[in-house]
Amino acid sequence: MSSGPESRLRAALEQYVEPNSGLTLGAAGALESVEMTPAGLLARIVLGFPVEGYQGEFASALADQAAAAGIREPFAVELRARIPAFVADQRTRPLPEIANVIAIASGKGGVGKSTVAANLALALAAQGARVGLLDADIYGPSQPRMMGLAGERPTTTDGKTFDPPRGHGIPVMSIGFLIDSDQPMVWRGPMVTQALVQMLSDTRWGALDYLVVDMPPGTGDIQLTLTQRVPVSGAVIVTTPQEIALLDARKGLQMFRKVGVPVLGIVENMGMHRCPACGHESHIFDAGGGAELARRYHTILLGQLPLEASIRAQVDGGTPTVVADPLSQAAGVFHLIARRAAARLAASAMQGATAMPAISIEDE
Repeated sequence: MSSGPESRLRAALEQYVEPNSGLTLGAAGALESVEMTPAGLLARIVLGFPVEGYQGEFASALADQAAAAGIREPFAVELRARIPAFVADQRTRPLPEIANVIAIASGKGGVGKSTVAANLALALAAQGARVGLLDADIYGPSQPRMMGLAGERPTTTDGKTFDPPRGHGIPVMSIGFLIDSDQPMVWRGPMVTQALVQMLSDTRWGALDYLVVDMPPGTGDIQLTLTQRVPVSGAVIVTTPQEIALLDARKGLQMFRKVGVPVLGIVENMGMHRCPACGHESHIFDAGGGAELARRYHTILLGQLPLEASIRAQVDGGTPTVVADPLSQAAGVFHLIARRAAARLAASAMQGATAMPAISIEDE
């Protein structure tokens, strides 16, 4: 006896590899039901990352998957998100009401890490997630200006906790709100760590699916301490294609792995430059470095961002690309990076916490 259309469609869809997570729908347990309704076949699917803006592309891909399996019956797709909470090191205490903490890091400064962090947070919010942004760069806080909040101050209702300012709809906290913008932070490492932990724990974030943390550049004691004190879920490494930046990016990547934090992928920034006058394309900072770094360290390239003056001008003006020019090619890349990073994080949550290795001193 032949199986019914529901069973055949389920079998076909379970084999579909969702490209952002790299998992089949069957392995991810994403296919909630396939049933016959008065309007026809309906597949209900739940993914572990925000899905606003993804419905059309996803449904089209599933239709191709079904057709390749010889299924001719039309079907509808009902897509929704259920974002799991995940802490990489189970010995750290999860933050109240915050499901996931994504660290945006770089081995060195000047690669556009803060620009990526701001746009990534806004892209996740635009895709339907509840998102907050923490500026952990104590020595060089830039998120107040990037998020259009320069001159703002957090408020308090109880004298103990902060109600953070909101930039473009999301809560933002930074040491830049608490000091004069021209005042240098002449602090040693323990003071920096304490300031960050206090901002993190004393801020009334509300319920969040993701807290995006703009990490300070480098791989020293401060960065290592932060990754051990903050319940990080996953990390995104930002680099430019040039070799000197890649050398430092490798160190950042390895630092997270040594403390058991999954590296969600690499973002290559300032790649291709198109001359606005003649249209000539050139690789100012070399080409292919981000892809090679991802290949060598068995992770993925989340996206490649162009070297464009508009991206810089938009964050300098307090309106990052995702909100300033949401239909631009660059905004599309930021959305792709956000979706891939969130999907990879969901896959990490399914696979469980990373075992913590012993930290040892090694000769490179």
